[in-house]
Amino acid sequence: MKLSMYDASVPRLAQMLRNLDAILAKAAAHAAAKKIDPAVLLGARLFPDMLPMVKQVQIATDHAKGAAARLAGTEVPRYEDTEQSFDELRARIARTIAFVESFAPAQIEGSEGRPIALRVGGKDWSFDGRDYLLGFALPNFYFHLVTAYNILRHNGVEIGKGDYLGNP
Repeated sequence: MKLSMYDASVPRLAQMLRNLDAILAKAAAHAAAKKIDPAVLLGARLFPDMLPMVKQVQIATDHAKGAAARLAGTEVPRYEDTEQSFDELRARIARTIAFVESFAPAQIEGSEGRPIALRVGGKDWSFDGRDYLLGFALPNFYFHLVTAYNILRHNGVEIGKGDYLGNP
């Protein structure tokens, strides 16, 4: 059986975003229970030259909405990146899930050969849809999602691999 571009993207992105939402809910509960200012967790980093947890979530959602939109050949919605609380991040995730799931399989199927060009960090990137999804969008999405997870786990939030993987 052939794996479709839709099956490799939309359901996977939405599921992992749901897992991230559940992880953030646990982080918020942890902060409340331990009387930790949520800003401490939101601003936490694994290393000084890495982006803070809040930015990791923002970038993960950017890659999810970007992947779905680019594969479907539609405009990528812009978010302002102003989230400063777990509730605001969770609302961003919910908005992203709704956007990603708004695409029907027919809008994504056949996008393997769609040319995709973007500018990232001052560099121009060109892909076909397949290479974009498998070699750029998904690796970046998972990198930032797992980095957010790792920051929270490192800071004592009681989460594990089951929280990351969720219930596929």
